[in-house]
Amino acid sequence: MTECSLVLAKAAADAEARIGSARPAHLALITPMAEAGELILGVPLMDAGGSYRGSLMIIRTAVLDRYLEAEPFRREGVWESHAAYPFRIAPLPYRPLPDGPAPARPTHSVAIAFDGKGPEALSRRLAAREAHLARARPAAEQGILTLGGAILDAPDGRMIGSVAITAHPGSGAAQDWWAADPYLTGGVWRDITWHATRFAPLPYHALPGVA
Repeated sequence: MTECSLVLAKAAADAEARIGSARPAHLALITPMAEAGELILGVPLMDAGGSYRGSLMIIRTAVLDRYLEAEPFRREGVWESHAAYPFRIAPLPYRPLPDGPAPARPTHSVAIAFDGKGPEALSRRLAAREAHLARARPAAEQGILTLGGAILDAPDGRMIGSVAITAHPGSGAAQDWWAADPYLTGGVWRDITWHATRFAPLPYHALPGVA
């Protein structure tokens, strides 16, 4: 698996009023980062109506501090807060990331899922992991699963959650699809936040596992 850093940012209450003026500088920062392979993926976190509620950024760990220092959404108050986690991308046979003009409406759903706590949390995950991956692999091949990976508690550390992006325009369809997954039926994921998203046409490198 490819280990990197995950940034989860929460939008400020007035983010909709601020984001327009900050977006050009934001794109000017992240476009060359994507071209250099430093930004693996960056997407907005949106509600069902397409309003901005935060950001999800997957960054090479070596440039994380530099990125956060420069990020206009952080500097100009578009973000109310953010958290960074070590993250490990699952090496699955993903299709290439969507490109072309950014769509007007959400096209995908994001599940941000944290595992239960306590001494049995990791054993629950490990018990369900192979069955989960057996379901995730064909979903990646078919284009249902766009990206998935594990949130860690420390670099090279213990898995404590997951991020998964699927090609479901609405979170209801995403929740229905995930309902059969071993991480849900096995009680691994206990705290799940659902978001809509869409992809900007950035010059990303191929994800791990893409042919």
